[in-house]
Amino acid sequence: MTTAQTCPYSGDSTSGPIALDPLVRDLVGEGAALRAAGPLARITLPGDVPCYAVTRHAEARQLLTDPRLVKDINQWNAWQRGEIAMDWPLIGFVAPGRSMLTVDGPEHRRLRLLVAQALTVRRVERLRGNIEAITNTLLEALSGRTATEVVDLKAEFAQPLPMRVVTALMGVEQVDRPRLKEVFDRFFSSETEPGEMPRVLAEIDEIFSAVLTDKQENPGDDLTTALLQASEEGDRLTEEEILNTIKVMIVAGHETTISLILQAVIGLETHPDQRAKVLSGEVSWEAVIEETLRWSTPTSHVLLRYATEDIPVGDSVLPKGEGLVVSFGALGRDELVHGETAEDFDVTRQSGTKHISFGYGPHVCPGAALARLEAAVALPALYARFPDLTLAVPASELRNKAVVTQNDLVEVPVRLGKQA
Repeated sequence: MTTAQTCPYSGDSTSGPIALDPLVRDLVGEGAALRAAGPLARITLPGDVPCYAVTRHAEARQLLTDPRLVKDINQWNAWQRGEIAMDWPLIGFVAPGRSMLTVDGPEHRRLRLLVAQALTVRRVERLRGNIEAITNTLLEALSGRTATEVVDLKAEFAQPLPMRVVTALMGVEQVDRPRLKEVFDRFFSSETEPGEMPRVLAEIDEIFSAVLTDKQENPGDDLTTALLQASEEGDRLTEEEILNTIKVMIVAGHETTISLILQAVIGLETHPDQRAKVLSGEVSWEAVIEETLRWSTPTSHVLLRYATEDIPVGDSVLPKGEGLVVSFGALGRDELVHGETAEDFDVTRQSGTKHISFGYGPHVCPGAALARLEAAVALPALYARFPDLTLAVPASELRNKAVVTQNDLVEVPVRLGKQA
């Protein structure tokens, strides 16, 4: 069945696939176009790689629990035909190595259980004091700025906070954070030259292989050591599985939180009536966090899952062997769930918690509690110190980075205003 689709940039109707913009110039428009194309939209990824995207909340929940949809890249027709080059800029997302993100069924349960034994609720909650200390240190550094000086909130607060937290959690504080930031920026960028991506992936492996070696020789009270020691009936994670899990946890553990903090600030600063309700205590910071996750979710598109047989989706079919993108950015503003005001930022929204921005089903993000905790500490502390904070440029002038999978801003210039 061919469904008319709308180009998010020209507005023209087309029966062809929607090309996800590698420069990420209009995430909101892209999400609207994807939803208009129906619950299952034909798309192309950068590099003109065809696949499908699920764009509606109900269908996404259905697919994310469907055992016929798997993470095994060998089920992908394009991969089997040799059409996906190892220097494709998005190769690190579809072939990141063996971890709980790339296996299903019993193997996924095995790896996830071993990780869960290490990433316990107790271990996450024990980080609260560390998160508070890092937050206060960063805010104290900002306190030397004048009220009218323009400050990049991303570079000086939202980015260093989760990076310091997650490297402490993993026990890798000795890692050169500027180098780690630089290599992750190249990993995520849609503008990284194809031939450069294998070198980026090799550098990431080099960094974390050194971490793993250090923890084998010098165990500590950290998640990396816990992963090395975790076992289920004597079954231990392999070195490859631990290495890939460390990479996944650090990448996911800081990128999502950066976006969550920044998008919450943008939501509040562009909606002063709601900002007033939050700062007066009428509305909780937890409500702000959940509405932000729905309204401007940190991860715009998650790559990829593969159909092991034809799977009906609404009036369409996801064909066997085709790849599926979960377009979380489109899902969060599904008016079938959130009503006619789905596009609006509303911290009093009753359906605000009805989102799946951290995933759904077996592969739900294991770091969701940590991201929420960091935001729940960082946001009230930021506004308690700088209650008059304002954006230094109109929100419409904020630019997204060229990262097709992430809701990632280049910078967020603010004026801190008078300190409390």
